[in-house]
Amino acid sequence: MAVGAEDTKVVGVFEDYSTAERVANELANSGIARNSIDVRSNFRTGAAGRGYDSGEHEGGISGWFRRMFGSDESDYGGHFDEAVRRGNAVVCVTASPNQVDRAVEIMNSAGAIDIDRQVEHYRKSGYERYDENAPAYSLDEAAAERARFRNTEEGGSIPVIEEEIQVGKRAVRRGGVRVYSRVVDQPVEETVELREERVKVDRRPVDRPVGSGELSGLRDQSIEVTETTEEPVVQKRARVREEVVVGKETNRRTEKVRDTVRRTEVEVERMGDEGRREDDEYGADFRRHWQERYATSGDPYETYEPAYDYGYRSANDERWRGRSWSEVESDLRSDYERRYPNSAWERMKDSVRYGWEKVTGRR
Repeated sequence: MAVGAEDTKVVGVFEDYSTAERVANELANSGIARNSIDVRSNFRTGAAGRGYDSGEHEGGISGWFRRMFGSDESDYGGHFDEAVRRGNAVVCVTASPNQVDRAVEIMNSAGAIDIDRQVEHYRKSGYERYDENAPAYSLDEAAAERARFRNTEEGGSIPVIEEEIQVGKRAVRRGGVRVYSRVVDQPVEETVELREERVKVDRRPVDRPVGSGELSGLRDQSIEVTETTEEPVVQKRARVREEVVVGKETNRRTEKVRDTVRRTEVEVERMGDEGRREDDEYGADFRRHWQERYATSGDPYETYEPAYDYGYRSANDERWRGRSWSEVESDLRSDYERRYPNSAWERMKDSVRYGWEKVTGRR
C-alpha cells in the first residue's frame, strides 16, 4: 500500500477485483465519496478476459498512474501498472486528512499487498521495469502468480520424496511336461508244436486156417477209429510292464535384485540480506564488486546477489571442492540454470566466478 501525502491519495494493491470492490464499498460506507474512489483491474469478474479499465481516462491505466504519481515518479507508478498487468487490482482513494487513517485501516484489514515486496517478487522472475507492450496475464496465469507470491510470503512446503524398493515374488510359468498314452499294434510271432492223427488202414494178405476163436467173428461187425488233430489257440492277457510316474521337485535359489530409486533432496539457500551479519566480509565485498562492475547498468544489487551467493556456496560444496574454475565451470552452469531458470548464465557468470574465487582464495 502506498500513501501520496501531497495529494492525500491512499493506494492499495489487492489480489483480485472482488476484494478491491469490497474495499471500495467499505470506504464508501465509511463516509468517503464514491467518486473519490477508483478501482483498476484487468478482470471485472472471475471470467477471463473481461477488462475493467475501458480506457475512459486518457492513457488508460498507465496514464492514470502517471497522473497519480507524476512524471518524476513514473517508474514507481509503473510498478502498479505491472501489478495490474499480472492480475492484481488497485484501489485509489482521494481522501481528506481526517479520512486518511480510516482508509489505511480499511485497506490493511482487507489484506492490502506491500507493493515494494511485490516488486521484489517480480524481480526474481526477471522483472526490471514495466513494459507497456507486454501482454496482460490471463486468468490462469494471474492465479498462478498469486499462488507463487503467497508461497514466498507465507512460506511454502517442498515434499521430500524418497522411493523405496519392495521386492516380492510371483509364479511365472516357464514350461512343463505332459504325459499321455496311446495304443499301438505290434506284430508278434510264436512257434507252437501241434499233433495230428490220421487213421491208417493196411490190408495184409493172409492164407491160414481159421482158428477156433476166429469163427465167432464170422458175422457183421464194424470198427470205428477217430482221428484227432491239434490247432493253435491264441489268447491275450494284459500285463503291466512299466509305470511312468509324473511329479515335481522344488529347488530354492537366492537371487540378488538391483534397481535404482529416486529421492528428493532439498537445499536451502539464503536470499537477500536477511540473516547476513553487517560485518560479513564476503557480503560487503560482493556489494563492492557489484558497485564497481554493474551499478551503472541500472540493475540493483539484488539482481546479482543470488549469483554471488551461488558461487560462494558452490566453492564449499563437496562435489566441487578442491577443483579449479575451469574444471567445474560446465557443471556449475548446468546446476545454476536448473536452479535459476529465469537468470541468464552468461550475464551472471562473472558474479558466480567472483564468489567462487573469493572463497577459494584464487583471486
